[in-house]
Amino acid sequence: MKVLLIAYDNDSHISFFPAGLAYVASAIREAGHIVEIYQQDIYHYSEEHLTKYLTQNVFDAVGVGGCGGYYQYRKIKAIAEAIDKVPNKPFFWMGGHLPSPEPGYFLKKFKADIIMIGESDETVKEVLYELETSGDLSHVRGIAYLDKGEVKINERRPLIQDIDDIPFPAYDLFNMEHYVLYPQANSDRRDRGAEILSGRGCPFRCNFCYRMDEGFRPRSSEKIIEEIELLKQNYGVTYISFIDELLMSSIKRTVDFCNMMIEKKVNVKWSCNGRLNYASKDKEMLRLMKKAGCVFINYGIESMDDEALKRMNKNLTTEMIIKGVENTIDAGISPGLNIIFGNLGENRQSIENDVEFLLKYDDHAQLRTIRPVTPYPGTDLYKYAIEHGQIKDIEDFYENKHVNSDLLTCNFTTLTDDEYYDALYWANNILLENYLENTRKANKSCLDRLYIERDSNFRGFRYI
Repeated sequence: MKVLLIAYDNDSHISFFPAGLAYVASAIREAGHIVEIYQQDIYHYSEEHLTKYLTQNVFDAVGVGGCGGYYQYRKIKAIAEAIDKVPNKPFFWMGGHLPSPEPGYFLKKFKADIIMIGESDETVKEVLYELETSGDLSHVRGIAYLDKGEVKINERRPLIQDIDDIPFPAYDLFNMEHYVLYPQANSDRRDRGAEILSGRGCPFRCNFCYRMDEGFRPRSSEKIIEEIELLKQNYGVTYISFIDELLMSSIKRTVDFCNMMIEKKVNVKWSCNGRLNYASKDKEMLRLMKKAGCVFINYGIESMDDEALKRMNKNLTTEMIIKGVENTIDAGISPGLNIIFGNLGENRQSIENDVEFLLKYDDHAQLRTIRPVTPYPGTDLYKYAIEHGQIKDIEDFYENKHVNSDLLTCNFTTLTDDEYYDALYWANNILLENYLENTRKANKSCLDRLYIERDSNFRGFRYI
């Protein structure tokens, strides 16, 4: 069969590599099918272009996946409408976190033939096999579909336990010369970056995070390094961004991985997502990470209010957060400090604590602002909003409530809506002014080096 996978336009100058799509592409090709990538993300093709492309080029199936953001919802809705206009419409599937929590809505609203629920590496192979043979999808695990207008949700597919067996993403089908230019945290102008997974899943259950599956499944250090070496050889990559939720899933795993990176002399810069409960306990682990090439650890802090942290099931305390961040800085690694405001019971003092913390510890490796918490479908916070009448259903969420990630979807705080926005305005005004002041100081330092110290290595005042 001939399949088109759509990398949707995320309105970015340099796009982030769509790793999930690349894994699906690899699975399709491994099953013996022809797969092509429609790179709307790079070339910013219009939806009219997609309709024309599918009309002029025959595909048996077309697939698209996305996460549950307001932008992704509207973009993939437009893509679905474009596909529906094709005279000989190919078999159309959707996947990812956007449709998985409530697939029936997307089957009807987006006119998809099926929804692939959860990881699709094996599901897509079975779907394509059945389309080629019997056409009967009633027994395919991990999908939802319509049968005479009735939503059918098949049995969930068991998770792939040994994820080392999963083929590498189909990098060669994508324009990697574009993706390697994505600006990574604490990278240099000459660095060429790539995004990979060190594992799948997460052992934690935060109330604002959508998680279908329990636990964390790590890849072996050997397999990760094999993929890094492939990226170095084929694409000249010098920086690796681990984009899964938790490379730092345990102290032992992190130490073992770093020791192998050092032993194998992999010699790349890298960044990852970490947990401050581990960082607060083990300075030596962080020093080893630095030695192994780590330059940035992204931390989900969420709040500097201990009661809010308990309510969101974060398994952190403010004491852990401060100790872990200080240990990270002491190890010479830049910490990414992510905070969201508006979880259950938060108040004005909560956000004031957040701002105080960010002003003290943010090193401006990335621009940091505070965004509202969003009760995405499938999360515990979404269920709470439904139960308390703040959201009617998933259509109400996407069409009426969640219109922008920086605006309020539901107010779970002790503040009125006006007080809530006043608090966010106050906080982000301070943070943006602080960022601009830091930028001003950095530019002044450049001036001093250039004209006072006569620095001959200066390369000009450039945005990029």
